[in-house]
Amino acid sequence: MAKLNLKIKGMHCKSCEILIEDAIKDLGSIKKVKASHKTSSVFIDFDNSKLSKDDLIKVINKEGYGVMED
Repeated sequence: MAKLNLKIKGMHCKSCEILIEDAIKDLGSIKKVKASHKTSSVFIDFDNSKLSKDDLIKVINKEGYGVMED
């Protein structure tokens, strides 16, 4: 298992949070996901033997949001 906290561009409201959380959950192998438009971030606890950081970034981008890299 791995934990990841990503900064997100374009998240403005509770609906954005739900959209991102649902898209990530649909990937499977997710233990916990919590998005916050107030902090422009998403916390993800996932099985990194089945998913990579790039997989998570791709699904967020597909939903129309950007991920700010460190």
